[in-house]
Amino acid sequence: MKRECHPLLRGVRDNNKYKHGFSVAEMDSLTSICEAVFPSLPVDDDESSNDVKSFFNLSASRYPLPHEVAEALVKRGLTEAVILIRVILWLLSTRLGTFLICGFLCLSKKWPFINNFSSLSLDQREKIVQRCLKLRFLTPIRLAFVYIKVLCLFGFFSRVDENGDNPAWKAIGYEVSSSDEEMSNLSDKKRPLEKGIIETMHEHDTTLQQSLSNKGLNVTFDSKNNILKIKCDAVIVGSGCGGGVAASVLSKAGHKVIVLEKGNYFVPKDYSSLEGPSMDQQYECGGMLASADSRMIVLAGSTVGGGSAVNWSACIKTPKEVLKEWSKEHKLPLFESLEYLSAMETVCQRIGVNENCTQEGFQNQVLRKGCQNLGLEVDYVPRNSSGNHYCGSCGYGCRKGEKQGTQVTWLVDAVENGAVIITGCKAERFLFESNKRKGSIRKKKCLGVSAKILNSRVTMKLEIEARVTVSAGGALMTPPLMISSGLKNRNIGRNLHLHPVLMTWGYFPESNSNLKGKVYEGGIITSVHKVKSSSDDSNSYTRAIIETPLLGPASFATLCPWESGHDFKQRMLNYPRTSHLITIIRDKASGQVTREGRISYKLNSSDKENMRSGLQQAVRILIAAGAVEVGTHRSDGQRIKCCDENISEKEIEKFVDSVCPVEGALSPGENWNIYTSAHQMGSCRMGVNEKEGGVDENGESWEAEGLFVCDASLLPSAVGVNPMITIQSTAYCISNRIVDYLGKGNQVS
Repeated sequence: MKRECHPLLRGVRDNNKYKHGFSVAEMDSLTSICEAVFPSLPVDDDESSNDVKSFFNLSASRYPLPHEVAEALVKRGLTEAVILIRVILWLLSTRLGTFLICGFLCLSKKWPFINNFSSLSLDQREKIVQRCLKLRFLTPIRLAFVYIKVLCLFGFFSRVDENGDNPAWKAIGYEVSSSDEEMSNLSDKKRPLEKGIIETMHEHDTTLQQSLSNKGLNVTFDSKNNILKIKCDAVIVGSGCGGGVAASVLSKAGHKVIVLEKGNYFVPKDYSSLEGPSMDQQYECGGMLASADSRMIVLAGSTVGGGSAVNWSACIKTPKEVLKEWSKEHKLPLFESLEYLSAMETVCQRIGVNENCTQEGFQNQVLRKGCQNLGLEVDYVPRNSSGNHYCGSCGYGCRKGEKQGTQVTWLVDAVENGAVIITGCKAERFLFESNKRKGSIRKKKCLGVSAKILNSRVTMKLEIEARVTVSAGGALMTPPLMISSGLKNRNIGRNLHLHPVLMTWGYFPESNSNLKGKVYEGGIITSVHKVKSSSDDSNSYTRAIIETPLLGPASFATLCPWESGHDFKQRMLNYPRTSHLITIIRDKASGQVTREGRISYKLNSSDKENMRSGLQQAVRILIAAGAVEVGTHRSDGQRIKCCDENISEKEIEKFVDSVCPVEGALSPGENWNIYTSAHQMGSCRMGVNEKEGGVDENGESWEAEGLFVCDASLLPSAVGVNPMITIQSTAYCISNRIVDYLGKGNQVS
């Protein structure tokens, strides 16, 4: 059934406009790999349904999917990865290159004796893919095949036709909610930000100036330089947890505020709940942002509301031990002050944090039952939605309109007080002049920001002059913007914490389980278990937390271990009843972000040990909940059938002991993991001086007066829990200090 939604979220593609630039030879090789990864196969069981038979008949080699893989690679992949993959694809199109990469597997007894990759049988190609994914030393080749596998499977299971359907979904038991009743209450509601929003996707050079003026902005046009110049009290880059709060606080204080957001504005009736287009439009890099070594896939919001629009609703206050650490060890008394504690209460009230949960979804039932059967503590997770909120697709935007992201809370307050939000507008650099104020330790003074409109019909640049400039683009975007603007503080971009995640899974057939529902139904996170260092030690600390994820079929396919085409298809048939648990650690190690899309990160030994404890505990919980088979996402398909009568308790415990985190695909060794992250923090942390942080305790840059940071990059270290409340509470405190700064007309003391 065709879904009513925003055109950008429908996912229908124009097959005739590919710009990847791959040659015919490269495309032949790519198509042949895609077919080996997801081939058309006969069905073993004659009693299988027609849907299952059709599913096994599907192949990823069919036009236009390989072209979409190439397009995604060029659009989303790191430059060096694109070059590597294209070289390998070209080599595979030749006989000699195929022999160098594939060895004796490409030989035959008939002329021409050595075949190029696309000329090999499907069985031979599958064996080559298996071999390449296990390469211990030639890891760049392995990484190239991993890249193709990920993009191929994500593309296949996320692509939809004009009716919003995918040919595999029925067989794997997946369906996207399209309830008319669900949307009927929303269809007549106005867009809550309409009063103050300018969506540049609808503008062009002849209309933009008038649209800005109509919102009450002071706008002049510099025809010589083709620049629209705008004046305001405060310009905020980013509209998420930090930017949304800052916009509300500053506008309520009577200041004229402009918010720049590079993403687009969507309301509940716009959402489609379709995994592919939703991630493409609402996440950085379409949800495919990878670290430089491809170890980590990072999820970060890129839409009006930022991460708060697409997160999983968890609203956990900053742990007391973390506040104490930040206050004492980092010498930042703000975090143990009445000001901060009061800010947390204000934030929770504004975004409607609710600790009740009337019904849990399948995965959270698994977590709760497993913990209870093991005698472990399991807590309910507060959410910024009602207690009966049962939306399993909030990560794609909440179609029910219940989740209280900044786009329906703080930004609404801001617009009601005269703030203007400009979407499709990307900040390029901050504008500085020499600071002439006597006695200031800051050599520069920030005058505002220069930005460009992402709509090609608008050629004019924007130059916003403001009394204060607030960077709130998040821990991945604030540092590159500051660095490209010429700031030199060594903390900018460093100390990046990611809350690394690995997953474990358990299969619960409907026939022998009293746990109801499917993996994609119900509240995404409603339960949490804390893995302690020692249950007997009064000084024990939390080594990890275990929660449940949102995994649409494309994300599931991407992370699922691939052993063969047949095995993978069998795994996909189990998708709706394969429960996942995520292990999140409070990472002590840190990474770096130097420019947009360029992340480096590596765990230390302490992080690995905490991850190991969390993973093993998660496996035990799944077994205790009644899983018939459990496993990890390690590349070799690590798993065990725990209800097999031939498996002893000793063998199961041996398996649990073998579960541990391994390195990424580019590291030496036969087995590898793909880590994920949905929380990014600390890359422009507060510090008592410029040696300790990129900004001071007021959020102001140590180098430029009038430039403030108000997002997750401020945090001194990882939080250890879902950070939304921490980010918004910190932003609330910083925003009030910016109000003081504006009121005094000088630097906050």
